[in-house]
Amino acid sequence: MTPSIRALRSSAPFWSVRYHEEKRETLAMRQDTLEPPRLSVDRGAMLTAVVDGGYGYCATSDLSTAGLQKALDRATRWAEATKGKSVVRFDPAKMAAPKGDYESPLAKKPPGRSAIHDLLAAECKAAKRDRIVERVAVMELIEEERLYLTNTGGELRQRFHFTIPKMRVAANNGADTQVRSHEHAQQGGFEQVERGGFIGSGKRLAEEAIQLLMAPNCPSGKMDLILMPDQVMLQVHESVGHPLELDRILGDERNYAGTSFVTPDMFGAYRYGSELLNVTYDPTRREELAAFAYDDDGTPATKVFLIKDGVLVAPLGGRLSQTRANLPGTANARACAWNRPPIDRMANLNVEAGTSSFDAMLASVKRGVLMRTNVSWSIDDSRNKFQFGCEWGELIEEGKRKGVVKNPNYRGISATFWRSLRAVGDAGTFEVHGTQYCGKGEPNQVIHCGHAAPVCLFSTVDVFGGAE
Repeated sequence: MTPSIRALRSSAPFWSVRYHEEKRETLAMRQDTLEPPRLSVDRGAMLTAVVDGGYGYCATSDLSTAGLQKALDRATRWAEATKGKSVVRFDPAKMAAPKGDYESPLAKKPPGRSAIHDLLAAECKAAKRDRIVERVAVMELIEEERLYLTNTGGELRQRFHFTIPKMRVAANNGADTQVRSHEHAQQGGFEQVERGGFIGSGKRLAEEAIQLLMAPNCPSGKMDLILMPDQVMLQVHESVGHPLELDRILGDERNYAGTSFVTPDMFGAYRYGSELLNVTYDPTRREELAAFAYDDDGTPATKVFLIKDGVLVAPLGGRLSQTRANLPGTANARACAWNRPPIDRMANLNVEAGTSSFDAMLASVKRGVLMRTNVSWSIDDSRNKFQFGCEWGELIEEGKRKGVVKNPNYRGISATFWRSLRAVGDAGTFEVHGTQYCGKGEPNQVIHCGHAAPVCLFSTVDVFGGAE
């Protein structure tokens, strides 16, 4: 069911309806036992009204004409009440009336539940062996529709398909538990299951978890650090993405998500990383988790460099934050659901590929550690001082991989960490990842983000193991 706005009326010169429907099904197998399926359907609409100098909104799950009109009336009253009281002067004449559509790539529709159950059971069974104490295989199937309509003729339709396979295995020996996990988070249909390496992951992860049990602890000290793309994902999310959110820089999030060490005067001048660092906001990369054609304010999505040759050039700020700060920004006003307003959020935040091959990066390391797959994270409320841990580590000496190490961790300061970037992997090392769970906002909004990156090599990083 999608709403019709033809019968709606408001005294506001500009008003809009943002409809959002999400259908989510989760199938899971734990220890060879099928868990009850979970199915949810969530739909509703956000009505927004803009008058000269005022802005108001109201959400409703009542999609009847009467229900939508009631919400629009309330949004209009709020808009009138906020005249002259907002941090910016809202101008209804400047509100866009965009038209367009988008749909995720979809090469293969999901099979029936029975076939998915068989696939999950096979991966769980393949992970069964001595010392393995937990085996969980999960498949999430998500369908989303977003419709944005304005009284001035705007009409945007966007449809999203997500098939996200996950596998988690835990091994135990006395007081020591080691975990290996796999998650392939991209847009698309069931083709993602084969493309993302889920098939065969049960056996591989079990073997790796047992390897970790037998491995020595990661060494401690200042040394080189090779981060694989699935950990660069977390690094760029926490130490680039969140600090560059413009509403956070302006102080809006200080009560909950925190502030930022970044200040408005840094854009165009601040050296965020070495000259090898190039970070882009790119919601147009269609296979990535947070790709779209328009954000939830109706702004067209385009690729924007946030960091160019190591220098900070643009923040993650939607239309409202750009106006407030008088800075350029991005199409990143995003809402997690129909009953939340759009706020500044990451979407696809990527480290652009460099020119170094993996073998060349490895050969350049005299002593260091390779790390992959995040397992723990801690960062202060200005997104500056951080400490991250990974599931998997490998010791490197004289350019050679010398064996697995467990409990690998590293720490640093966002303001200077990226300046130690010594090499950026080429396109052959580049991988597309993502996270479904990024929290922010009051009331809270949990949203998905995409992160693509190559292998990255950092110098003189503070590395430590579980024994510290």
